[in-house]
Amino acid sequence: MKILGQRKSSCRWSARGAGFKLLMPAVLLAAAQLAGAGIFNTKHNLGSAGVNAASNFSGTSEICVFCHTPHGGDASAAVPLWNRHLDPNGFETYDQLGTTTLDAQIENVGSVSIACLSCHDGTQAMDSMINEPGSGDRNFAFANGVWSGQAATVNGRIGPVTVITNLGKDLTNDHPIGIQYAGGGYSASNPSGPGMDKDFNPAETAINGVTRVWWVNTLTEGGTSDFERTDMKLYTRVGTKGVYAGEPQPYVECASCHDPHVDYNPTFLRIDPSGSAVCLTCHNK
Repeated sequence: MKILGQRKSSCRWSARGAGFKLLMPAVLLAAAQLAGAGIFNTKHNLGSAGVNAASNFSGTSEICVFCHTPHGGDASAAVPLWNRHLDPNGFETYDQLGTTTLDAQIENVGSVSIACLSCHDGTQAMDSMINEPGSGDRNFAFANGVWSGQAATVNGRIGPVTVITNLGKDLTNDHPIGIQYAGGGYSASNPSGPGMDKDFNPAETAINGVTRVWWVNTLTEGGTSDFERTDMKLYTRVGTKGVYAGEPQPYVECASCHDPHVDYNPTFLRIDPSGSAVCLTCHNK
């Protein structure tokens, strides 16, 4: 399936000798600037210099610290160096809705989704983190900062219940997460599937290092069959239910559709949602 209007960038260049040595620092610097600029220009920049006045914290101008820490992060989530407290308890998941169309197994909230929900379940202040910025000084000015805008109306939480980003712990009215892709059918022993539900497009698979991974290729203009950032990422979990229980399988999680570090699409979507492109990447309708 090809979705028009998107273009994946690819860099093809070569260098020899001293030219290579001169070019590499410039490439690395440009990449770092682009990465920083992407986060800076989004609502995930919660620091004092953030562009979203509704959710700025005056106690620090740092950006990454609200989610990541270089030391002592929580390793129980499938995300790097997570700096927030995780609470996997008390969630109501989509299968509890009682819909008769659900044909896949849903695991408990975990994987990368529990990291997303450590901000978006609305149960803890946005400055509630493991390590505050500074040099280990717990009296750092960070503690004296205040939230601006709508976040301040609920004691520092992400927003009042009327704000859609405050998902809460009742996830029955949200797209299912922790759910087997395509009704199940993919696993370590059956990596190419197919999925059990034919209303889904096939997943791609490959070995990444020592781990098998799966994704759904958007085949956007200029893209390849290899995994790219604008593809819909599936997250490998060991299933506890269904035919392939006990095996690694691909699951749909929050970050399957959303990339928290980008600013080129609304609501951090991996691709432009025009024409329902996000939905139709996975759903064969």
